[in-house]
Amino acid sequence: MINNRNKSVVRSMSWNADGQKICIVYEDGAVIVGSVDGNRIWGKELKGIQLAHVAWSPDSKILLYGMANGEVHIYDNQGNFIVKMTVGCLNNVNGAISIAGIHWYAGAEGYVEPDCPCLAICFDNGRCQIMRYENDENPVYIDTLMNVVSIQWNQSGSVLAVGGSLRASASEKEVNVVQFYTPFGEHLRTLKVPGKQMTAVAWEGGGLRIGLAVDSYIYFANIRPDYKWGYCSSTVVYAYTKPERQEYCVVFWDTKNNEKFVKYVKSLLSITTSGDFCILATRADENHPQPPSLYITETFCIPFRCDADPLFVTMTKTHVIAASKEAFYTWQYRVAKKLTALEINQVTRTRKEGRER
Repeated sequence: MINNRNKSVVRSMSWNADGQKICIVYEDGAVIVGSVDGNRIWGKELKGIQLAHVAWSPDSKILLYGMANGEVHIYDNQGNFIVKMTVGCLNNVNGAISIAGIHWYAGAEGYVEPDCPCLAICFDNGRCQIMRYENDENPVYIDTLMNVVSIQWNQSGSVLAVGGSLRASASEKEVNVVQFYTPFGEHLRTLKVPGKQMTAVAWEGGGLRIGLAVDSYIYFANIRPDYKWGYCSSTVVYAYTKPERQEYCVVFWDTKNNEKFVKYVKSLLSITTSGDFCILATRADENHPQPPSLYITETFCIPFRCDADPLFVTMTKTHVIAASKEAFYTWQYRVAKKLTALEINQVTRTRKEGRER
């Protein structure tokens, strides 16, 4: 598909989720939608509008157009205007702003939670909002406190990378950084990057590396995801998401017999193991009033309720210790029995090895 338009320049383009259609927007308001084989499907001229960004919805029924003045307009997939999007993250913001990036995760590898925010819109002043759909009335707001130039979700929609520059203090020069956030606006990490000016951020397909365009260079950074997994009683326990399921798929792999057992868990936070037992920590479900839970599994499940999301969990042979942002929880899930001779030898050996010489 060749388009010779000498009177304007291309500002953005986006493929839909299945890769069959591409939308190209020009600065002067021209929009062209074409097919993967190069044929034009339709084209329109949006009069009096300066376009800067475009994004498809996961079901390819909606097109989002980002304007040069910072507005976001919602159109159907035939180019008909629907409504102007409400951008609440810019409340109490004065002065000219522009859109740094729009990225709508299409759910190719499932979602980390049911009804998970997946539409990220960020502005150059550092304000961002993450929405569940285009008319979400309760989006997640983030103030990154940085000058944003580019954003992108990773391959599973679990981490949003926000690239730009940050001024540590009034006396210091700006430094290039990439901030990493969850879909719920929780800050994960900050990566400092050398160079004068960052211009783009892009994830590798597997989510284990990130590419950064800085000055005339491309930097690559290795990403080490915080996998949900553990090992207990010759069994590897690990979790991942599936496009067709809203829950996490938790797999118990018996390495001795090479057998696998699957359990589906909603809103999984972490997996912790010790001895013959495994703890599955889950987040509270907004649609049900029950509090967050810890599930202990061997050949059975015992739920333990917390008053807040258990962000950190560890366990011994008899106790589980969990911590939220405000409190610690202790749970004795098992009555201590007499130690076997083997366990006594292990304890004695550990104490001997730990002594100073």
